[in-house]
Amino acid sequence: MTTAAKRPLKQQFLIDAAIMLHRYGTPSHRLERVMDEVSQGLNVHSAFLYTPTALVISLDEDSAASEMTVIRRVDSGSVDVGKVIELGRVLGQVARGEVTADEAMPIIHRIDVAPSMYGPWTYGLACATACAAVAVFFGGTVQEWIAAAVVGILVTVMELLHARWKLEKGLLEPIAGVVASLSSILIARSFVGMDDRLVTLAGLILLIPGLRLTVALTELAVGHLSAGVARLAGAMVSLATLFIGVAFVWRMIDPLRVADDAGADLNVRAFWIALAVAPIAFAIVFRAGPKQWPIIMLVSYLGVLVSRSMELRFGVEVGAFLGALTIGCVSNLYARVRDIPAMVLLTPGMLILLPGSLGYRSLAALLERETLEGVQLGFSMVVIGLSLVGGLLVSNAIVPPRRVL
Repeated sequence: MTTAAKRPLKQQFLIDAAIMLHRYGTPSHRLERVMDEVSQGLNVHSAFLYTPTALVISLDEDSAASEMTVIRRVDSGSVDVGKVIELGRVLGQVARGEVTADEAMPIIHRIDVAPSMYGPWTYGLACATACAAVAVFFGGTVQEWIAAAVVGILVTVMELLHARWKLEKGLLEPIAGVVASLSSILIARSFVGMDDRLVTLAGLILLIPGLRLTVALTELAVGHLSAGVARLAGAMVSLATLFIGVAFVWRMIDPLRVADDAGADLNVRAFWIALAVAPIAFAIVFRAGPKQWPIIMLVSYLGVLVSRSMELRFGVEVGAFLGALTIGCVSNLYARVRDIPAMVLLTPGMLILLPGSLGYRSLAALLERETLEGVQLGFSMVVIGLSLVGGLLVSNAIVPPRRVL
């Protein structure tokens, strides 16, 4: 078997670059296509097979006259927009022949080991702000906005401790569900007229796998069946284990709950303020730099405006489709002008439109034996997810991105 020390430099570069893209949360259809382009630029015949937990790479350089297959067990990480931009720039230079593989190798490794763009305090504040904004979108009161921010901070602390202590990967979701629901109930007892279930959902919103669900449906739609099925199954299991922690607390300490599920009317002024703040918070969560904040805000605004206006006239499915279409077209156009990966804008811009909360609410309804409502919410989640995927695919046909990444 060929070792890394004896492996040709071009092949080692392709392997390392693919692993890094995998680690930064790049979808399978984008990773495989961009790596094919880079391989062609290096005159290496290649095939890449991606799943969320593994990467299979087959390489055959003409000069070597021998095929080599490499299998790597790599967990797909959270999206890191900053590193995707830097890595995408280097890969583009290699594909165009502007930089050789031996020149690019140390550059991509410096990108990989570079510290996160934002420290834990900034990241935690962004998560809390995002949770508070989501509570506004759900029609919560001022007390519920504050409570959602507090719960969001607690969940973020659990996430950071989980990563630092290197605990079993599947433990984060149920523990976060327990912490969020328990803290929401305890906080609700201190405020009059606060819905702890709304606060729990808002506080957990960043762990609800709406993005993974949409990416999985996109992969299935474009024919990447192994990656799509694996990611879809992982998203559903993640949602289920997250809700198990919530349901455990609801069953154990239900007498402590203060029943108030009526909610409040949506505060229009607060909604627009939250819409202005949420994209920046999501951009920080995905490690997008300040230079991308204005365009991310613009893309998010346009997507929500189109989605909500069309939803009122034609229904939620049409609204989701046209909202995703708008975000996709603007993101691809900006990516062509500035020569950056389109997913830099797509990821935070789409997050506000994602249907992950419907899956959570579906499980909550089923837990309360409201079977019909639970099935309806689950079906709505799938339909809206497919509508979003359709909008993104059509946007790629209308405004093809210059890069496939």
